[in-house]
Formats: sequence, C-alpha cells, structure tokens
Amino acid sequence: MALKMRIAIIGQSNFAADVLELLLDRPNIQIVGVFTIPDRGSREDILATTAIIHNIPVFKFACWRRKGVALPEVLEQYKSVGATLNVLPFCSQFIPMEVIDGALLGSICYHPSILPRHRGASAISWTLIEGDEVAGFSIFWADDGLDTGPLLLTRQTNLEPTDTLDTIYKRFLYPEGVKAMGVAVDMVASGVAPKIIQAEVGATYDPAMFKTENQVINLQATAEKIWNFVRGLDSVPGAIATVLHENGTEEQIRLFGAHLYSAGPVSNGKALRLRGLTKTAWIHSGGLLIEGTDGVFVNIRRIKRDTKVINASEWFKQAEDQSITDFSEDELVKRSLVAGIWKAILKEDVDSSTDFFASGAGSMDVVRLVEEVKETFDVPLQNEQVFMAPVFEEFFSLLVRFLRQGSACSDDQQLNFQAFTLKANKREIRVPTQLFINGEFVDSDSQRTLEIVNPTNEEVICKVACASATDVDKAVQAAHSAFYGSWRQITPRQRGQLMLNLADLMERNKEELATIESVDSGAVYTLALKTHVGMSIEAWRYFAGWCDKIQGNTIPVNPARPNNVLTFTRKEPIGVCGLITPWNYPLMMLSWKMAACIAAGNTCLIKPAQTCPLTALKFAELTVRAGFPPGVINVLPGKGSDAGQAVADHELVRKLGFTGSTPIGKHIMKSCADSNLKKCSLELGGKSPLIIFADCDMDKAVRHGMSSVFFNKGENCIAAGRLFVEDRIHDEFIRRVLKDLRTMTIGDPLDRSTAHGPQNHKAHFDKLLEFCRRGVDEGAKLVYGGCRVPHLKGYFFTPTVFTNVTDDMFIAQEESFGPIMIISKFNGSDVDSLMQRANRTEYGLASGVFTKDIGKALNFADRIEAGTVFVNLYNKTDVAAPFGGFKQSGYGKDLGQEALNEYLKTKCVTVEY
Repeated sequence: MALKMRIAIIGQSNFAADVLELLLDRPNIQIVGVFTIPDRGSREDILATTAIIHNIPVFKFACWRRKGVALPEVLEQYKSVGATLNVLPFCSQFIPMEVIDGALLGSICYHPSILPRHRGASAISWTLIEGDEVAGFSIFWADDGLDTGPLLLTRQTNLEPTDTLDTIYKRFLYPEGVKAMGVAVDMVASGVAPKIIQAEVGATYDPAMFKTENQVINLQATAEKIWNFVRGLDSVPGAIATVLHENGTEEQIRLFGAHLYSAGPVSNGKALRLRGLTKTAWIHSGGLLIEGTDGVFVNIRRIKRDTKVINASEWFKQAEDQSITDFSEDELVKRSLVAGIWKAILKEDVDSSTDFFASGAGSMDVVRLVEEVKETFDVPLQNEQVFMAPVFEEFFSLLVRFLRQGSACSDDQQLNFQAFTLKANKREIRVPTQLFINGEFVDSDSQRTLEIVNPTNEEVICKVACASATDVDKAVQAAHSAFYGSWRQITPRQRGQLMLNLADLMERNKEELATIESVDSGAVYTLALKTHVGMSIEAWRYFAGWCDKIQGNTIPVNPARPNNVLTFTRKEPIGVCGLITPWNYPLMMLSWKMAACIAAGNTCLIKPAQTCPLTALKFAELTVRAGFPPGVINVLPGKGSDAGQAVADHELVRKLGFTGSTPIGKHIMKSCADSNLKKCSLELGGKSPLIIFADCDMDKAVRHGMSSVFFNKGENCIAAGRLFVEDRIHDEFIRRVLKDLRTMTIGDPLDRSTAHGPQNHKAHFDKLLEFCRRGVDEGAKLVYGGCRVPHLKGYFFTPTVFTNVTDDMFIAQEESFGPIMIISKFNGSDVDSLMQRANRTEYGLASGVFTKDIGKALNFADRIEAGTVFVNLYNKTDVAAPFGGFKQSGYGKDLGQEALNEYLKTKCVTVEY
C-alpha cells in the first residue's frame, strides 16, 4: 500500500511548476511547502506563482548556507513544514545536507543526463558537444557529492542530427522528465524505489557553460566538433566567435542554427575573417560557411550581434530602418495588447525601448510570449523571431507586418517608385514605370526602356523599364527565396485572405484599372470595366476560396502482410512559376494564371506583353498594399526574345504558363524541355468554328454571331474564326449582320457610347490589312470593311465580313485575331461533312452551335474537337469553368478547379505500420 507522503518541492522554473501540478493529482500526496528563489525585481518565479494559486506555503531564499554552514533561520523554516520527502525537479541553489537528509525518506533530484556521464550544471550542452549518440536524464537520491547519489531511474532517447539544446529539452527531457518525476515519487510511496550505486567508470565532470570563457568556440577543430559545439549552446547562450573586420576592429558574435553542409560550392559568397580560423569563412545566401580542419563545412544560419539575432546571410547588408510609423487605430489598440503581454511576462512597465532579454526574460519566457501572441493575433510567430526582434518597437513592427499580410495596407501609404501621371477619363492616375522585383520598383539592369504607345492616337504614353536576362534572374532568385522563406510561413487561410485583400483593392481601384487598360491596350472602357477588370477581380476571389481546400486522398492498397500500409497523396506547390501573358486582355490574362498559381502556394514572376504592361505594373503596386511578402509576385515588362526567353530558360523556374501564338508556344515548349524539363501549360491560337443551323433563333444567332467575332475588337482567343451558316438562311444572316455593322459606333474607347476601339498595336493592324488582301486575292468575297476606318487617327480597323470562303483558302485556315468574319455555306442534309470541315483544323480552342434541336446540339458537342463548346450562346466564360484547348491550341487549363492542378504536384506517401 502506498505511503501517505508530505512533500517539499525545492527548485524553480516551469519544469518544477509542472511537476508540482502533476503531484497535486496524487491522492496520497500532500505538498507541504515550496522552496524557491527570490523575486527578480517584480518577477516571481512560476513555481512560486503556481504554489500560491493552490494555497501551498512558499518560501523564497536567496541562499541556504553561508561559508558552507546552513543558515539557522532557513533550516527552521524548512523543518516547519515536516516534509517526509524532498523533490528537487530543477534547482540552481546549493542545498545543505541538513535539508537533503532532513526528510524521513530523503531527497530525489532530476538531472538531464544519463549518470554518471556529464555530471555538473551543463549536462545537456555537453551531451551534444561530446557528440553522444543518446541523450537522457536520471532521477537519483541526493547525497553530499555533485550528482553522485544512487540512481532511482533513468530514461534515454536517440539524439537526432537536427537536435539542439533547445530541441532535445523540449521534445524529451522536459515532457518525459516531468512524467518520470511522477513515476519516481510513486515508486518511493510504494516502497519499490531502488538505490543503484553509480559506477565511477565512465563518469565525467564537465565545465559550467554559463561561464563566458567556456562559451568560446575552438575553430581549429573538425567540422563535426564545431557543429556539435554550436548546437550544444543553441539557443542559450550561443557559441562565441570573433569577427576580424578589415579596418582592424573586432566584433564578438554568437552562432546559432548550425548544420553540416554538403550542398557543394556556393556562388556569390563574400569572405569573412574569424579569429582562430586559418581559412576564410563565407557569407552566402544560406548563411555563414566555416571550414573545419578536415575540409568539411559547417553552415551557420543565424548570428547574434549585440542583443539582436540576424540571418547570417544578411551580415553584409546595410542596416535598413525597419520601424513602422503609419499605424492604424486598430494597430494602436493591438499595440496596447502586446504591451500588456510583455508586462505580464516581464513584471515591469514596457515602453518602445524595452529589451525583452535585458529585462531578465529567459528561454521559457520566449515560449510563453510566442504562444500568447499566436493565440491572441493568429500569426505564425516562431521562437527565433523573438531573438531577431528583442526590443519592443522591433517586435511590434514584426507583428504588424504579419498582421498586414492578413489585411490590406492603407491607400495613402506611400510606395517609392518612378511613375508617370496618366490624365484620362477625368482622372489623374499615378502609374509605375519600373520593374517590380522582390517587393520594390527598380530600374532595369541594362537601363533599357520600352515605348508604350496609345493605339487610339498613335502617341507615346510613357516609357517603362525593359527587363533583361539579369533582371529575370534577380526576380527568380527573389521568388525562390520567398518560396522557401516568408511565403511558407503564411498559412493557406492567410494566403486566401491576402488574395481577398487584393481583390478588394482591385475593386476599389477598378475605374483606374479600366482607364489604364483602355488607354494602354485600346479596350473599350465599358468592356474593360466589366470584363478585363471585373473578371480579374472574380478570378482572385474565386481562387482565394480554394486556398484552404487543396488536399490529397487516402488510397487503399494491398497490405505488406503481416503489417498494414497507409498510402496517401499530398498536393504541393511546384515552386517558382513563370507567367507570360498576351496583349489582348492584359490584366485578365495575368489574373487568370496568377490567381491559380498563388492559390496553390507558389511564387511567381510575370512578363506581361511588351506593348501594354501598364495595368500589370499598377497591379504590382496593389500587391504591396494588399500585404503580399516581397518576392512572392514579380512583374517584369520586357521583350519576349529577351526577358520571355530568360524566363523559359531559367533552371529555378519549375513551371511556365503561357498564352500566345502557336509558333511561340512551340518554341516555349522546347525551351522548357531543354532547360530543366519544366512543367508548362499553353493556351495558344484558335480557329474556332461556329455552326448556325436554319432552325436557330435568328435574332440570337445574329447577336451572338457578331459578338463571337467582333467582341474586344476581335482580339479574342476564342473568337469564332469561321462561321458555317446553313444555306437556307445564309443571305438573311449576312443582311442582318451588315445592317448592324453599319450602325456600330467606332472611336475613342473611353467614350461610353463606343462599341469598337482601336487594334492593340501597329504591327497587328498591318497584319490584318495583309490578311484581308490575301483573302481577296484568293477569291473570297469582301462584303464589308477590310481597311482602316476613314478619317480616324489611330489603329482603327473597320469590322470586316468575307463570304464565299472555301476550305482551301488561307483565311479559312489561319487565325486573324481581329474583327474579321469568315462565312461559309453548308447544306443541312450533310451534317457528317459539316463536322469534318469544322474539325479540319489544327486548332481546337473553342466552338459553338445555334439550333433549337437539342439532338443536333448534343451531337455537335460530342463530335467537335475543341476544349470549349457553346450552345445557343458564345463568349460565356466563368472563373469556375475550365478553359483551354486541344491539338495545337495548347494544353492545360486556366480557371476552375482544374487550373489548380497546373500549379500543383502530387506526392504519394506510403507508410508501413
């Protein structure tokens, strides 16, 4: 039967407090007193606080003895509680033998090593420094030696290469140690607690690592010894090294986050001299490389300078002012909440200059701060970030950045960039003209620019930076760093919120975006507002909803008898994605691709069309205001032959999404294969057939037939490139089309009454003139248009209609990508021949049919070789419906759930159990 025990707990820290809480649940145990350290200023040790909550007497002694003699007043207070067992979970004080032996059953102590190895105050550190394969703890009966008493029990675990002092304590020594203290007390109560004499063979007494002189690292050692020393002091107090600056001065630093490095030579490394290291150390993108005496390298991820921890890779970067001054009212309220958390932990008043660690905080206080802030504000804060921002103002600025990644910045927040002011549509709009790389607007490395021409008046609007291959590499490196850094800290739900923030900003600025689109690309303003910008906003909102719903599957597989097998898949982002978009829908094509890309968790860079990149640059500005971290989205105007080719060739780009012509698409595909076999999706040319049967609704057929060709000036990838009209209604159909064309308003795209604006740029305008000339030369009948709109400056092309077009003609086979209607007759008695003619093309992007006969419609949908089929309507796309073609119109999908798969990879995981 278990003894009824009166226990005195002697010690301090969260560990001791958790042991106290555990023992309180034992019915045969009474905690008669807690003996701990005095308050530090106004900060009471957590053990004392916990005891007071449970009405347990607390005694706080600065020391227990003086000159080796126990203090009588201390002994008197100890004896007053009448303890039968002393429990010492963690104690930093010297306890006199009068106390150790003062309890009837003696005293049991926790020690974080497998005794007799690593006796002393720094056992965990030395377990790592000495490269032990196992770590563990001992609970022993205290005697008059230093950790020499008989053993009661031990526990051990294998040390992992990723373990540090912090991790081994948190994952094993702390949680298992608390439970083992409970087991040990139960064994004592039951009379079965052993007293196993410690062997002296293998016993070690290790120096105390709280002494500064013992924390200095010996760099004349093998890589493994350097690595073990650093991780043995990570994260408190940190291994000391000394930097020798070029000007002759020295700087003491502390090293954290060490690992053995085997990734091969680094590029763009910068030399750093360390005292005691005969070879040069190197700062690189992954940290600080130190070469051991055996020629193997150790990489250091973090360095402490003064009181602040920085990423080692940022050693040579100029110190930037990271303070934020433009706090919103809501953020100021949150500031008070954060100050309250700090005050509760530090037990002192907090101002902007309060240093967390200088105020006495320790590693467990870091854990408490992180957990309370995460619970209060739902941000992905990590312990090491407290070390990187130990001053209150720095810490709060860090928190605000996290919060702003979940809420849009204020519209009046100033962003630094070169811009021109577009005065149009009764507005003055500030539009960036630089490249957007790593969250900043910057000039091109080559200083080259692109002239942006207004297609309405053929005048230069402005000049924008023209990206080079070097600029592309900078953007890719930024996207790559973000993908493996800040972007991974953003949860899927927070990612979706960022996208919603962006969509809201686009909504608030939709008139500005539509105005830029009209001036830059010639889009009719009303169409730009509804479709170019409106559908872009819808795309961001639609894909934002998918962010936290991307998931794999569990798969039943044959078991590996006699064991079982669990197989599941994970959907993971691909990495850095390159996007190359066309000039017909500048903002919408960007949004169709990028929204799916970002929702899937990738980072990206986009090269918009060189003729109209202005909405993409304005969009880049909005991404900053929405809170996207630097490097996640990069925008690089430039030429396809330079910047576009560099994107396709770059080996860190793992996926390329392209919309454009079929010849360029083939070249892109070859480049993707030759570079690094990157995944690519291609939305290419089209020659979409539209079949109009005699039994159609004629009014609807004419209205949609015209829209199928002339929508967005014919600069529409799914435009009906060829109309097949049944002979019985052929002439009437043409008569109605011509009647409507003669009343179509052509002119300034900003005019609300305009239905048809200018073509995008001169080269395309000239191509349309040549297309019509060839049609006439081959014998097609030009019944309307085919020329420049008279008396109008700008690239205004008259809507055109050709009839009597035979299948062998150039204009029947090739895409015009302009407002040119190509009409051929067919006889309704031979539908099979009609379907052969409709499919006799290498393109397969879209198609349409008009008929009141559902059988005809479904037969057409079944037999047509196209990715999209419209029945009794045309041009009806939706962000939830997949969009993409067959054959030489490309492969892969934009929009809908299927678009996510273009930017995801599937990983299969199989576990035997």
